[in-house]
Amino acid sequence: MQTVIDVMQSQSWFYLLTIGLVSLCVGSFLNVVIYRLPLMMQQQWQTECRLLLADELNSEKNKHAPAHTTDTFNLVKPNSCCPKCKAAIKPWQNIPIISWLFLKGKCATCDNPISVRYPLVEAITAILSLVVAYTFGATEQALLYVAITWVLVALTFIDIDHMLLPDQLTLPLVWLALIASVMGYTIAPSDAIVGAACGYLSLWSVYWLFKLLTGKEGMGYGDFKLLAVFGALLGWQSLLTIILLSSVVGAVIGITLLSIQGKDKATPIPFGPYLAIAGWITMLWGTQLQNSYFNFIGY
Repeated sequence: MQTVIDVMQSQSWFYLLTIGLVSLCVGSFLNVVIYRLPLMMQQQWQTECRLLLADELNSEKNKHAPAHTTDTFNLVKPNSCCPKCKAAIKPWQNIPIISWLFLKGKCATCDNPISVRYPLVEAITAILSLVVAYTFGATEQALLYVAITWVLVALTFIDIDHMLLPDQLTLPLVWLALIASVMGYTIAPSDAIVGAACGYLSLWSVYWLFKLLTGKEGMGYGDFKLLAVFGALLGWQSLLTIILLSSVVGAVIGITLLSIQGKDKATPIPFGPYLAIAGWITMLWGTQLQNSYFNFIGY
C-alpha cells in the first residue's frame, strides 16, 4: 500500500498545492496566535500576581491591560470578531487573503479598516512553506521544516510586536527537533543534543558577558531558546553561520528601519526575527552558503 509520502512524490503538483492551501489556512490561524498568545500570557501573569499579593491590581495604573475576567480567552474562544463593532466574523469572511480582498480591507458591518498584515501573514506563511516543500520535495524532513516554518512566522511577528519569544512556542520546537533526530529525519541524536546545548549556552554566555560589562541586558532568554532550536535541528556546526547571518541581517534591516522611522540608534530592537530569518535560510541553504564562503576565501 502506498503511503501518503509516496502519493505526494508521484504527484508533485498535488503535493505543492496541498502545502500551499494548508499553509494559507495555518497562516490565518497564526494571526490569532500572534494577537492572542501575548494577551493570554499577560492575563496569566496578572492572575498569578493577584494570588501572590492577595490584592487586586490598581485599575488606574493598569487601565491599558486586559481586564481581569472569568470569561474564556484562548486561541479558540471567543470567536473572532471586529475589534470596533464586535460583529462576529462569518466563515466566508475568514477565507485567507480572498476575504480581505473581497471586503476591500474593511469590516463588512462597520467599514472599520482591517490591517493589511492579516493577509500578509497568510501569504508569507504560504510562500515560505512552498519554498521549503519545493526545496526538499515530498519527504518527512520537508513536512518537519514546514511545521517549523509556521512557528517561526508566529515567533517573528510576536517578537516584533512585544519583544517576546514565548516559551509556549520555542520549547516545543526544541523537543520536536530532538525527537526528529531520534526518528532519523535530521541529524544524529548526539549532534542534536550538543547543538541544542551549544545554541543556548553561546547566547547565554554573550548575554552575561555584556551584562557584566555594561550593566544592561542585550537580549532576552527567548533568543537563547530559539538558537537552541536550530542547534538541535542542524547541529552545532551551523550555529556560527546562523549567528553571523543574523547579525548582518539585523544590522542592515534594523538600522534601515530606525532611519526610516526617525528613531535613535540606541532604541532597542528585537533580535528574534533576525535569528529566525537566519536560521530559516541556514535550514534550507546552509551547506551551499558554507561551501560558497570557503570557495570565496580559497579554502
